[in-house]
Amino acid sequence: MFRRRRISRTAIIAVLLSGFLPVSVYAETFETWREKLWPDARAQGITRQTFDTAFKGLKPDLKLPDLGLPARRKSIKSSKGQPEFIRPPKHYLRERTLQRLTKTGRAKQKTWATDLEKIRNTFGVSPGMVLAIWGRETAFGGYKLPHDAIRALATQAWTGRRKEKFRNELLLALRILQERHVKRKDMRSSWAGAMGHTQLLPSNFYDHAVDLDGDGRKNIWTSVPDSLAAAAKSLVDNKWQADRTWGYEVRKPQQIDCTLEGPQNKRSMSEWIKLGYTRAFDRKWADKILKDDGYLLLPEGTRGPAFLMHNNFLVIKSYNFADLYALFVGNLADRIAGGGAFETKWATDKQLPKRRIAEIQDWLNKAGYAAGKVDGRAGTITRNAIGAYQKVNKLTLDCYPSQAVWKHLQDGRASD
Repeated sequence: MFRRRRISRTAIIAVLLSGFLPVSVYAETFETWREKLWPDARAQGITRQTFDTAFKGLKPDLKLPDLGLPARRKSIKSSKGQPEFIRPPKHYLRERTLQRLTKTGRAKQKTWATDLEKIRNTFGVSPGMVLAIWGRETAFGGYKLPHDAIRALATQAWTGRRKEKFRNELLLALRILQERHVKRKDMRSSWAGAMGHTQLLPSNFYDHAVDLDGDGRKNIWTSVPDSLAAAAKSLVDNKWQADRTWGYEVRKPQQIDCTLEGPQNKRSMSEWIKLGYTRAFDRKWADKILKDDGYLLLPEGTRGPAFLMHNNFLVIKSYNFADLYALFVGNLADRIAGGGAFETKWATDKQLPKRRIAEIQDWLNKAGYAAGKVDGRAGTITRNAIGAYQKVNKLTLDCYPSQAVWKHLQDGRASD
């Protein structure tokens, strides 16, 4: 009589330690999950032929990040993440990289001048801004996307940490194939399924894709005009203001309260000026923006550059939520238009490891300082909590997750 083989606890522990988990111990095999997807795909008008062709010979890619596999659960110390969240600003906004992309961006501006002017007239987004997004996302098309989009999305939908989100994206990707917007072999993507020159998810494609070149197709894969127009429409659909910039580098006042950082502390530009903030390079404030609301951004606390941000900065973050990403795009856009580097240099090459920052967040939360999610990423919420802690404990106020802050918190816990 046939008996279903049982896997011992020892064997499971062994494969967990080895970093590989056989498909037989998953709650549901990939093949079973795929067939359960079919009725929803059919309901969206996808034929069985398109469905089978998309999945032909396809196996899940278990090397992708952000999966929910037991064998892939890692500590914050060892886990990888998006560079926008784990690199120091000086490394992410590397001067050499920005100079290289600026040179290429200015050349692309000449090449695509007619289309860029059409985009400006249609959407109110400057050539520099859409070129900067293109440069950041795929190095102006020079970066070849490493993943098969259907495989990446299917893997994330089957066993990722955000299954429902990716399941919807996968169904839309199948719809893209059904409607023949792109050939199956050309459907390359990031690990999260973002496609084309300017990296759009399938849902973004349906929300923002544009046929700018007039060939009857919305083509983000091989048409530069369509890709740049889609980036511009994405910004406009998220309430881009055509007559405003993304923000301003500013000089910090001598007595700076870094706990005023963040969108929750926004106030008019004239109020920031009264607090002692002046524009970098001795530039003047335009009268039209003095009543505009802005918020303070201090990526390195009081140590590095300071910025006052318009709503357009938040619109750029709709493309990628990281502050450093939006800073990179904003500065690159300015450089393509003739600008240069920030006046104030980034302060440090190094920052605490993610596990140490996570410990700071955890300890601050337990002490009642609302440091936000314990994820090892020191955003504005965490920096504000650090500043509040420094004020109470009469430490140097810099709102920065430093070794000194970590040690003070550790010593406090040890004495409890």
